[in-house]
Amino acid sequence: MKFKVIGIESTAHTFSVGVFDGINILANEKETFTTIEGGMIPNKVAEHHVKLKSEILEKALNKAKLKIEDVNLIAYSEGPGLAPCLKVGKDFAIELGNKYNKKILGVNHIVAHLEIGLFCTKAKDPVFLFCSGANTQVIMHEDKYRIFGESLSIAVGNAFDKFARELGLGFPGGPKVEEMAKKGKYVALPYCVKGMDMDFSGIVTRATQLYNQGHSKEDMCYSLQETCFAMLIEVAERALAHCEKNEVLLIGGVASSKRFSAMLESMCNARGAKAYTVPLEYAGDQGAMIAYQGFLERERVQKKFDFNPKWRIDDIETFWKK
Repeated sequence: MKFKVIGIESTAHTFSVGVFDGINILANEKETFTTIEGGMIPNKVAEHHVKLKSEILEKALNKAKLKIEDVNLIAYSEGPGLAPCLKVGKDFAIELGNKYNKKILGVNHIVAHLEIGLFCTKAKDPVFLFCSGANTQVIMHEDKYRIFGESLSIAVGNAFDKFARELGLGFPGGPKVEEMAKKGKYVALPYCVKGMDMDFSGIVTRATQLYNQGHSKEDMCYSLQETCFAMLIEVAERALAHCEKNEVLLIGGVASSKRFSAMLESMCNARGAKAYTVPLEYAGDQGAMIAYQGFLERERVQKKFDFNPKWRIDDIETFWKK
């Protein structure tokens, strides 16, 4: 009999429920909070999640052709993320677990991104380039997951969101910036790479100044995107050389950018390495990755259920890989 897991994702703007049966992803239903003016107020996002949680669960179970009684485990995203949003997922998991007498596990949101990337692409031992609205990190697995480089200020996805808000493009900003960039020309912006770390905040500040001085939205979107992606590609290339690896796996919401994937593939081709990008459906936050991570950790016993907005992956023992 297959071991079936429900995964609840609620770390930020997306509330999602996924179902994994030990072999296949059976469902991955989600709704994303968005605003015309841009930005996220955590309590407002949490209210969005509370309103939709039962409906999304029902959709996921229907898609999977299961009843909740058929499920063996309920996993939820324990962190990192926005505290009010994490609390919604945690409380929902506990409510369901108690009502239907199911085992509950809290899993790390970032580790779930890494593992769903491996599951979908079949990459074996890559450098992970994790780029989202909240995180920008270069990660590798050596006994456990280790962060080799990261943003010293805001994440790259947040950089796009901030700039899109300045331009009145709405939220989330990444796809809107990429669409505008297709018609733009390059304007020089600060380029800030320090070893294996990056800094994106000054780039957004300068891009905003230049836009206010009369440069077009298209030119500034193109320039911001190209500069940020070039910085990330440089760090990924340095990680390949330093750690003697031959694979790079791009994950997180910013992995949905076609331009980013193309730049990564070009670099890897020049080095004789292999570039992987997580499929679009599993690039952003979603419940399928939480369900899959719950399955990987199904032997673990957890007695205290909480949430941790600052939970780093280098604190986690990856026992399922041993």
